[in-house]
Formats: sequence, structure tokens, C-alpha cells
Amino acid sequence: MLNQHETQIRVRYQETDAQGRVHHANYFTYFEQGRVELLRAAGYDYRRLEAEGFLLVVSEISCQYYLPASYDDLLTLRTVTVAARGARVEHRYEVLRDGELLAVGRSVVACVTRSGKVTRLPKFLLPE
Repeated sequence: MLNQHETQIRVRYQETDAQGRVHHANYFTYFEQGRVELLRAAGYDYRRLEAEGFLLVVSEISCQYYLPASYDDLLTLRTVTVAARGARVEHRYEVLRDGELLAVGRSVVACVTRSGKVTRLPKFLLPE
């Protein structure tokens, strides 16, 4: 499994609040985008994962905010796989603008079957 991936995100107007800043909840959407793009960069996509009967559900998520982002900012989202074992994958996220750290996030996703039963991660998600 690929350990790290960066993707660019252009802040859209509808992602901002009345102060013109990215609303805090949108960072969780960015983190999901980072996980999906990390998987894609590793040569796998989420659609295929689901077709094979695996779902990755968020069991923990958090974000620390340092500086605001605004409409039309070009952000770099760095997604790092911290650990992958058993049925869980832990990710760390860094949101940057021109190299300046705006936010840091963390999530844990659990692998489950379509019926919701916890199951081991497929081999391609495990470290080599």
C-alpha cells in the first residue's frame, strides 16, 4: 500500500462560511478525498473495493485548525497512512497553503463487510 499522497484542492465558494473562510466541517470532506486519492494513486479505487465486498467506515476523526483557508485558495492535502493492521487503517492529514500548515487531522477507518461485520483488511491495504 502506498504510504503517502498529496492532492491539490481549490476551495469552492460554497465551502466557505459568512466570514469567507472554509467552514470547519469541510475539512472532513477534504480528508475523505485524500483517502480516496491515496487509494487511487496506489492503483486501486474505492468502487472496486466496494465491489469486492469491503467497506471502510470512519470510526474516529479529528482536526486541529491553525490558520484559515478562504475561497479560491489552492490547498495541498497530504494524506499519510500511519498504520494498517487487523481491520483498521489510521491516517494523518496535513492541509497546507503555499507550504504553510493550516490544519492537521487524524482518522481511523475500520474494514467491514456489506452486512456491517468487522473483517480483516484486504492484503493490498496492508504494509509490505
